[in-house]
Amino acid sequence: MTSRFTELAVDCTDPDALARFWCSVLDYEAREEDEDGVVTIGPPVTPGAGNQRGPVPPTLTFARLPEGKTVKNRLHIDLSPADREQDEEVGRLLALGARTAYVGQGDESWVVLVDPNTPDYQFC
Repeated sequence: MTSRFTELAVDCTDPDALARFWCSVLDYEAREEDEDGVVTIGPPVTPGAGNQRGPVPPTLTFARLPEGKTVKNRLHIDLSPADREQDEEVGRLLALGARTAYVGQGDESWVVLVDPNTPDYQFC
Protein backbone atom coordinates (compact mmCIF):
# COMPACT_ATOMS: atom_id res chain seq x y z
CA MET A 1 0.00 0.00 0.00
CA THR A 2 1.28 3.47 -0.86
CA SER A 3 0.07 6.92 0.02
CA ARG A 4 -1.32 9.52 -2.35
CA PHE A 5 -0.63 13.25 -2.17
CA THR A 6 -4.16 14.63 -1.85
CA GLU A 7 -4.00 18.07 -0.24
CA LEU A 8 -1.64 20.95 0.39
CA ALA A 9 -2.54 23.23 3.32
CA VAL A 10 -1.44 26.85 3.06
CA ASP A 11 -1.52 29.32 5.96
CA CYS A 12 -2.13 32.87 4.76
CA THR A 13 -3.65 36.23 5.62
CA ASP A 14 -6.38 36.27 2.94
CA PRO A 15 -7.71 32.79 2.07
CA ASP A 16 -10.40 34.07 -0.33
CA ALA A 17 -7.99 36.13 -2.44
CA LEU A 18 -5.35 33.41 -2.53
CA ALA A 19 -7.94 30.75 -3.43
CA ARG A 20 -9.21 32.91 -6.33
CA PHE A 21 -5.63 33.45 -7.56
CA TRP A 22 -4.78 29.73 -7.51
CA CYS A 23 -8.13 28.79 -9.09
CA SER A 24 -7.16 31.03 -12.02
CA VAL A 25 -3.60 29.69 -12.17
CA LEU A 26 -4.54 25.99 -12.07
CA ASP A 27 -8.04 26.07 -13.61
CA TYR A 28 -9.38 24.81 -10.26
CA GLU A 29 -12.72 25.61 -8.66
CA ALA A 30 -13.77 26.36 -5.10
CA ARG A 31 -14.85 23.19 -3.34
CA GLU A 32 -15.66 24.30 0.19
CA GLU A 33 -15.49 27.22 2.59
CA ASP A 34 -16.07 26.48 6.24
CA GLU A 35 -17.31 28.74 9.04
CA ASP A 36 -13.72 29.61 10.02
CA GLY A 37 -13.00 30.96 6.52
CA VAL A 38 -10.89 27.98 5.42
CA VAL A 39 -11.21 27.70 1.63
CA THR A 40 -10.54 24.47 -0.28
CA ILE A 41 -10.06 24.43 -4.04
CA GLY A 42 -9.45 21.60 -6.48
CA PRO A 43 -9.82 20.43 -10.04
CA PRO A 44 -13.34 20.17 -11.42
CA VAL A 45 -15.00 17.08 -9.94
CA THR A 46 -15.16 14.07 -12.25
CA PRO A 47 -17.85 11.55 -11.31
CA GLY A 48 -16.35 8.25 -10.13
CA ALA A 49 -12.80 9.62 -9.84
CA GLY A 50 -12.75 9.54 -6.02
CA ASN A 51 -11.39 5.99 -5.84
CA GLN A 52 -8.93 6.42 -8.69
CA ARG A 53 -5.61 4.62 -8.26
CA GLY A 54 -2.36 6.41 -8.90
CA PRO A 55 -1.65 10.13 -8.86
CA VAL A 56 -4.58 12.49 -8.48
CA PRO A 57 -4.44 16.29 -8.61
CA PRO A 58 -4.23 17.55 -5.01
CA THR A 59 -6.62 20.05 -3.50
CA LEU A 60 -5.28 23.24 -1.94
CA THR A 61 -6.65 24.46 1.39
CA PHE A 62 -6.10 28.05 2.49
CA ALA A 63 -6.48 28.91 6.18
CA ARG A 64 -6.26 32.33 7.78
CA LEU A 65 -3.47 32.74 10.29
CA PRO A 66 -3.63 35.82 12.51
CA GLU A 67 0.13 36.24 12.97
CA GLY A 68 2.40 37.41 10.19
CA LYS A 69 5.04 35.32 8.50
CA THR A 70 8.50 35.56 10.04
CA VAL A 71 10.72 33.10 8.14
CA LYS A 72 11.28 31.88 4.60
CA ASN A 73 8.75 29.43 3.14
CA ARG A 74 9.93 25.84 3.46
CA LEU A 75 7.73 24.73 0.59
CA HIS A 76 6.98 26.12 -2.84
CA ILE A 77 4.90 24.99 -5.79
CA ASP A 78 6.60 24.32 -9.14
CA LEU A 79 4.47 24.91 -12.23
CA SER A 80 5.01 23.90 -15.83
CA PRO A 81 2.91 25.36 -18.67
CA ALA A 82 0.55 22.79 -20.15
CA ASP A 83 -0.47 24.45 -23.40
CA ARG A 84 1.85 27.40 -24.08
CA GLU A 85 5.46 28.53 -23.93
CA GLN A 86 7.06 29.54 -20.63
CA ASP A 87 7.16 33.28 -21.41
CA GLU A 88 3.45 33.27 -22.30
CA GLU A 89 2.55 31.48 -19.06
CA VAL A 90 4.72 33.81 -16.99
CA GLY A 91 2.92 36.76 -18.63
CA ARG A 92 -0.47 35.23 -17.81
CA LEU A 93 0.51 34.68 -14.16
CA LEU A 94 1.85 38.23 -13.87
CA ALA A 95 -1.46 39.53 -15.26
CA LEU A 96 -3.26 37.52 -12.53
CA GLY A 97 -1.26 39.36 -9.86
CA ALA A 98 1.91 37.29 -9.38
CA ARG A 99 5.21 39.16 -9.05
CA THR A 100 8.73 38.18 -10.05
CA ALA A 101 11.27 37.51 -7.32
CA TYR A 102 15.01 37.10 -7.23
CA VAL A 103 16.14 34.31 -4.92
CA GLY A 104 19.65 33.86 -6.29
CA GLN A 105 18.61 31.87 -9.37
CA GLY A 106 21.29 33.50 -11.57
CA ASP A 107 21.05 32.39 -15.21
CA GLU A 108 18.67 29.47 -14.62
CA SER A 109 15.90 28.95 -17.19
CA TRP A 110 13.18 28.89 -14.55
CA VAL A 111 11.39 31.96 -13.25
CA VAL A 112 10.53 32.63 -9.61
CA LEU A 113 7.15 34.21 -8.98
CA VAL A 114 5.32 34.96 -5.75
CA ASP A 115 1.59 35.09 -5.31
CA PRO A 116 -0.23 38.39 -4.68
CA ASN A 117 -0.46 37.66 -0.94
CA THR A 118 3.32 37.54 -0.31
CA PRO A 119 4.95 40.71 1.02
CA ASP A 120 8.25 41.70 -0.62
CA TYR A 121 10.39 41.13 2.45
CA GLN A 122 9.57 37.45 2.63
CA PHE A 123 11.55 36.31 -0.37
CA CYS A 124 14.48 38.71 -0.61
